[in-house]
Amino acid sequence: MESDFQQLTVGVVGLGLMGGSFAKAYAAAGHTVLAWNRSRDTLELAEMNGVVSGELSKDNIGTCDLVIIALYPQATIDYLKEMAPYIGQRPIVMDTCGIKRQVCEACFALAKEHGFRFVGGHPMAGTQFSGYKYSRPTMYKDASMIIVPPEFDDIDFFDHIKSLLTPCRFGRVTITTAENHDRMIAFSSQMAHVVSNAFVKSPTAREHKGYSAGSYKDMTRVAWLNETMWAELFLDNQDYLLSELDTFMDNLTKYRAALAGGDRPRLEELLREGRLIKEEVDKIDYRSR
Repeated sequence: MESDFQQLTVGVVGLGLMGGSFAKAYAAAGHTVLAWNRSRDTLELAEMNGVVSGELSKDNIGTCDLVIIALYPQATIDYLKEMAPYIGQRPIVMDTCGIKRQVCEACFALAKEHGFRFVGGHPMAGTQFSGYKYSRPTMYKDASMIIVPPEFDDIDFFDHIKSLLTPCRFGRVTITTAENHDRMIAFSSQMAHVVSNAFVKSPTAREHKGYSAGSYKDMTRVAWLNETMWAELFLDNQDYLLSELDTFMDNLTKYRAALAGGDRPRLEELLREGRLIKEEVDKIDYRSR
């Protein structure tokens, strides 16, 4: 029986948690991975582990079927500016940044100028840890992948993107605009990191041992973050994140007023509202699986 396996050559730029996980996923599926990393030690380790077959360069980037840039937003733009003249028509180039408007605006323009195809990407997976040593080939299994294409009327292009991502085993591919991505991510991801990081600043956090259970762990997991990366993401998405923060702080003020006034009926009302919204959201999430 003839196999339908298509051998891919995938370039990965940045072998941190996300890029390393992409590299390991493609290597585990039998594909060739070329990589570039700022630290030679990490690149050499990936080569010794058999994950990476060689260094991604100006000379071979055009031989790739897919190039995944797993760097911070500005670094992604800077890398693509440098490499754009060497990419050619074969590769599809994708970023993995947590914000899309600035990155897509700059990279779509570079792609148009130099004649290659760029698509915005954001894998909705990760851990509170960073670095290649925490990356794993199953990082993206069953996770959602958000795609921001340059146009929305090319079904064959969407199918090709999904085919190229198959080795990562994403559970869902969501196609959207850069604007909508950044609006939604301000709520679903960035706010969680801000609130978690602020929550652990209570002096009581240092005394919690023996008094906490799952709720504390759930609330504080993402307080352990990479401040350099997240500060850049927050500032790049300042408008939407500020809007979500204002809504959150307005709601907190209502709870505080009810507590300060000893107003039990009002407090129960506020808690009931939150519970019902959570139930509604969970039903929507369950139906959309």
